[in-house]
Amino acid sequence: MITSVKEILTKAKKDGYAVGAFNTANLETTQAIIKAANEMHSPVIIQMTEKTMNYTGGRAIFNLIKNVAEFYYPKIPVGIHLDHGKSLEIIQRAADIGFTSVMYDGSRDKYDDNLTATKKVVGFCKKKKISVQAELGSVPYFGEIGTENADWEKYMTNPNQAEEFVKDAGIDALAVAIGNAHGFAKERKTPDYARLEMINKKLNIPLILHGASDWENGKVDEVVERGICCFNVDTAIRLAFINNLANSLKNKSDISFDIRKVLGNAREAVENVVKEKIKLFRSDGKA
Repeated sequence: MITSVKEILTKAKKDGYAVGAFNTANLETTQAIIKAANEMHSPVIIQMTEKTMNYTGGRAIFNLIKNVAEFYYPKIPVGIHLDHGKSLEIIQRAADIGFTSVMYDGSRDKYDDNLTATKKVVGFCKKKKISVQAELGSVPYFGEIGTENADWEKYMTNPNQAEEFVKDAGIDALAVAIGNAHGFAKERKTPDYARLEMINKKLNIPLILHGASDWENGKVDEVVERGICCFNVDTAIRLAFINNLANSLKNKSDISFDIRKVLGNAREAVENVVKEKIKLFRSDGKA
């Protein structure tokens, strides 16, 4: 059943577990995510970026998620979310389509510019009852830090700024930077748990961790205990899908040129990854 992301995150925060926000770009990935959540009896968030909306058609992918969730898995809470919206225009586009949860990402801007733009987004979204996630600090990408050790202090979320930002902007959730990184960028050897704990003490909203595809049990437990109630997962899903697809095409005798079999195998690979993540995040059995 389609459920508001705000409701899913609020429950996770209250009960001390995290949910996965998994990125999709096609039918097979969408089916895999929701089927995995159903088998694990877990709430789940499915999200997409502006690039995905341009690739699939925003209304097409939104209604695909909605139909798969409502018709085939009506007992599982499924939230639909816009990931990394970087302009008011894309937020407005998502609102027109029917999204009730969006992320505005002004994290590459100066603090004052990020705050000003986020306030405009919140002002627009509140009128339409859309919840807003923002990012403070800057979770780096591979092109920004590569594989070498970075000057992490300039990327980290400042706890005092976070308190001021949340109060002034009126957001519903905050993505934080504590040494995590997107994609294949090299993360901080040890996440700044003390910083996260301080942020959590100052705020009373759900905290989100981006760049969490490769996080394992120990680190996951540490940050969930300190307030993280949602992990964004994209790279792990892409790798599972593409690697399985490449292997199938390499071994042509196994596929008989049947696109349904090729994509079905890739879908199963994604499903297995999502199940593993759900168990790590402690959301299994919480639906």
